[in-house]
Amino acid sequence: MDDNQNFLSRSLQSVWHPCTQMKSHENFPLIPIARGDGVWLYDTDNKQYLDGVSSWWVNLFGHNNPRIKDAIKLQLDRLEHVMLAGFTHAPVVELSEKLAKLTGLGHAFYASDGASAVEIALKMSFHYWRNTNNPQKTKFISLQNSYHGETLGALGVTDVAIFKDSYAPLLTQSAQMPSPDFRLAEAGEGAEAFALRCASALEAYVSEHSHVLAAFIIEPIVQCAAGMGMYHPVYLRRAREICTKFNVHLIADEIAVGFGRTGTMFACEQADILNAPLSAHSSLSAHSSLSPSPSPASGRGELNPLARLRERAGERGGSCRVSDIADFVCLSKGITGGYLPLSVVLTKDEIYQAFYNDSTAKGFLHSHSYTGNPLACSAALATLRIFETDNIIAKNREIAMQITAKMQVLTDLPIIHLRHQGMIHAFDVQTQNTNFSRTCYVEALKQGLLIRPIGNTVYFMPPYTISEVEIDFMVDATLNTIKKII
Repeated sequence: MDDNQNFLSRSLQSVWHPCTQMKSHENFPLIPIARGDGVWLYDTDNKQYLDGVSSWWVNLFGHNNPRIKDAIKLQLDRLEHVMLAGFTHAPVVELSEKLAKLTGLGHAFYASDGASAVEIALKMSFHYWRNTNNPQKTKFISLQNSYHGETLGALGVTDVAIFKDSYAPLLTQSAQMPSPDFRLAEAGEGAEAFALRCASALEAYVSEHSHVLAAFIIEPIVQCAAGMGMYHPVYLRRAREICTKFNVHLIADEIAVGFGRTGTMFACEQADILNAPLSAHSSLSAHSSLSPSPSPASGRGELNPLARLRERAGERGGSCRVSDIADFVCLSKGITGGYLPLSVVLTKDEIYQAFYNDSTAKGFLHSHSYTGNPLACSAALATLRIFETDNIIAKNREIAMQITAKMQVLTDLPIIHLRHQGMIHAFDVQTQNTNFSRTCYVEALKQGLLIRPIGNTVYFMPPYTISEVEIDFMVDATLNTIKKII
């Protein structure tokens, strides 16, 4: 047995790999990765793989990024960790201030991963209603095909059967609202009209059940685990109006879509109350055309919150802030550029104040040992500095256009719904191959490309540092892969 085979055998004997049926590795060997550089991963034989999914959507600025590495090294020489209960430190304060300025929400509560952030937001919402003498508001709603993580609370608001069904007896059940994913629209129905129809169904449910509803949790603009289901931002506007009207919290799960993935720093920013920016949407197929009619939400009831949103949007030249839409926002994945585990929940001051009390029981007592770790916070601060100094959002628009143009070569394949939202590109393959996702993944690796299709949806979510030459490689390798397996 050579060194590689011995190493892989040791991994299979000692590591339980995530989101994996371990028996499958009898036929599909693990890939032993030795190092990374830019958009590339290198195995122990020095074969390279373009990381087309940013290693589960976390790596924003490439592997082995010197600025993020240097920030971690500098912090390592000062303070590696201290518990955040009763103590504080500079990186967590500075990061919290920056996130508050970016989102309009404050009092950051830290955890280690996205599912934990969702758990925190759900608990905060429930506990807020209890602290404000509304103990009957204990229920949650989410979208059909939603994904919010795999801890028990997060699974309770997730609607992906393969993750959820085995644990159903353990879960607090929630109700799912019709998804505005444009692929589900009727023939000839525009994206905006479909989103408004779904919002009407949401309003009908909320109006009947608001007395017991704590919160509506939603993935803004893109439902990633649903196969990159994209929808018109008017749905976010209407959801905010509905939640305000019926006194229900709105939790924005920006774990996957935050930090530039959808074309703005946060996806909620696209719910511009005056003129939703549809330019981020693009279609290479008539089947996936998103309605290009960005009209104001006129004639739908002038609620006071809507008027306030319009006023604030006007003050900022027409763009929303996260706080205009969400009562809570959950952030993770790209927050550290993919370097260290970190997640955070930010919320409104009035929610924070409901916990500020002489009674310990009214406080939010959730915790874990590594909350607000200084090394992770330093990585996050370095990541935000790159956004600030390198004009990343504008550069990403150019890169997204390059990827969109290159993807024209795929149009001769049997695909539908060729679409993109910012730096997320996707299409659905028409195939009779019931094992398409696994076959595509394995064949792409042979081509030197890491992609992980979701069902028959192939998507790209590469690091923002990808070059035009690397885009050509990514798309061409995908083209060759699909030609071989359909």
